[in-house]
Amino acid sequence: MPIIDLDEPQKELLLMGNEAIARGALEAGVKVCTAYPGTPSSEIIGSLAEVAKARDLYVEWSVNEKVALEVAASASFSGLRSICAMKQNGLNVASDFLLHLNMVGLNGGLVLVTCDDPSAHSSPNEQDSRAYSKLADLPLLEPATFQEAKDMTTWAFTISEEIGCVCMMRGVTRISHSRGNVTLGELPKSNVKAHYDASTRRLTQPVNQRHQWLHSKLAQLGEIFETSKFNQYYGPERPDVLIFTCGSGLLYSQEAVNLMGLEDAVGIFKIGTSWPLPTKTIVEHLKRTEKFLIIEEVDPFLECNVLEIAAYESMKIGPKAFYGKRSQHVPSVGEMDTDRVIDALSSILDIRYEARDRSYTKTIGEIANTLVPERTMGFCSGCPHRASFWSIKNALETDKRGGFVTGDIGCYSLARGPAGYYLLQTNLGMGSGAGLASGFGKLDRFGLDQPVIAVCGDSTFFHAAMPALANAHYNQSNFVMVVLDNSATAMTGFQPHPGVGINAMGDKVEPLNIESICRDFGAKVEVTDPFDLRGTTKRLLEMLKDQKGPKVLIMRRKCALLKQREEEPLYKVRVDPQKCIGCELCAKVFRCPGLIWDKELEVAAIDEALCVRCGLCVDICPEEAILREKES
Repeated sequence: MPIIDLDEPQKELLLMGNEAIARGALEAGVKVCTAYPGTPSSEIIGSLAEVAKARDLYVEWSVNEKVALEVAASASFSGLRSICAMKQNGLNVASDFLLHLNMVGLNGGLVLVTCDDPSAHSSPNEQDSRAYSKLADLPLLEPATFQEAKDMTTWAFTISEEIGCVCMMRGVTRISHSRGNVTLGELPKSNVKAHYDASTRRLTQPVNQRHQWLHSKLAQLGEIFETSKFNQYYGPERPDVLIFTCGSGLLYSQEAVNLMGLEDAVGIFKIGTSWPLPTKTIVEHLKRTEKFLIIEEVDPFLECNVLEIAAYESMKIGPKAFYGKRSQHVPSVGEMDTDRVIDALSSILDIRYEARDRSYTKTIGEIANTLVPERTMGFCSGCPHRASFWSIKNALETDKRGGFVTGDIGCYSLARGPAGYYLLQTNLGMGSGAGLASGFGKLDRFGLDQPVIAVCGDSTFFHAAMPALANAHYNQSNFVMVVLDNSATAMTGFQPHPGVGINAMGDKVEPLNIESICRDFGAKVEVTDPFDLRGTTKRLLEMLKDQKGPKVLIMRRKCALLKQREEEPLYKVRVDPQKCIGCELCAKVFRCPGLIWDKELEVAAIDEALCVRCGLCVDICPEEAILREKES
């Protein structure tokens, strides 16, 4: 049962950061909510979708982030409050529209939430989305706590309407997916009606005038942010070191200072209004001491902007020492954590701090190396992608022309490692596998005679692969596109897409047919079940031999996790130890988690806790030692 729409002001709930953002949007009276799912942002719109009908909202999973922002903007133009959420990679997709939208003005508040993924836990890259706020001259807020995630979201709508521009909010994985206490505010009762004023001529001013208007709004924001309650100082009046931080850096900094017992020596200035910075307030804090440590995640965005202010105001504040990413006191990549703050403070203050005796750390390391089993990232038990890449591997090996695979973002990104037999050669932007293959497919005139297979998921197909396929037909590029159709946007939480027949609010809709679209784009199309290993491999080989234009093979089987929810297993699977010769093909090459290695008997075995009883391993065993038995 959803809890984010509880109408109980002052009630305290334990909420995920993304849920807190969703609650803040509800308290602001949001009406239109859009996104393309992307971890770590997905739960924002997912939470709002659960209460859409009860709260009279319109919520959609858009086909990509650019369209999501366009839909949200249409609501704003019509006087409604809207929110659009995405991960850092998605902001790249939406940026083309964003960098036009910033100059035309809005009516209803529009909040754009981007959730970054420091250390790239579920992303192909590590990227800092804050640079876009400076590039687009738009306000940027960064919540540091779960309460702030809610309260700041509500305030962001007010800011957006006050200046008539998009207000950006940046989250990070540890804010988005952790939980904390949040005190609820009131839910408004709004009967606002949408109306687009056609007499508004947003584009009549010359571009340079609109750009000047945008700069004037930024100056207005600077004054507003000077008095924001989201900028707070903790610590002594005259600290030895003052930490400038934002977002998740606050809690890491507070914990480090507390563990080291430096409450009387180290101050912390937490900045919630990251762009434009509250210059006057920062200058006052720069006067407090001589040494400053900047703690933030990913790029030195705050650091560089504080240094810029310090340079302009150097006559007022005098010489200062700054420590951070530029000085290498904190790492220039990856997530921040408490230990990294401790290391930086220890270096700056020339003190030694050890959380525990070094012998303890050494012992733990030795135990981990001997007792903890090695785990590598892999596909789930019964995942159809494992079968798909098994067939792709066998087809390319049989073809013997040195063919290779291009891909992009999704569960199938794991194919760059042992889970997919190291087949994936590229893992770049959404749909880029097909775009690259379209290019490779035209290089035969320069001597490239290797076949190319591009893989993309069903959701990615609608998001970004269709233009590449259209391009391939138009330019008659020779490659094979494999659509890994598992009937969901599985990597981010099984959100629906245009091909599954249901929308974000649970309404049934007419699904788009991938094979029909591909045929309309001029491609030769076939559909196969990836669990049909022989048939799938045969079809791939036939397509690889066809040298004319783009070919599409749709490998269609529902995600194993969805099948587990909806269907009873068909088989019971067991290993006959008398037939198993110990070749380890199943456990160490095919690598299904449901298959394990019995070290005592030196044969394969079934892990009953993980096996989903799909029976695919039966088909890959060369000795027929794995048996498939019908459930009674």
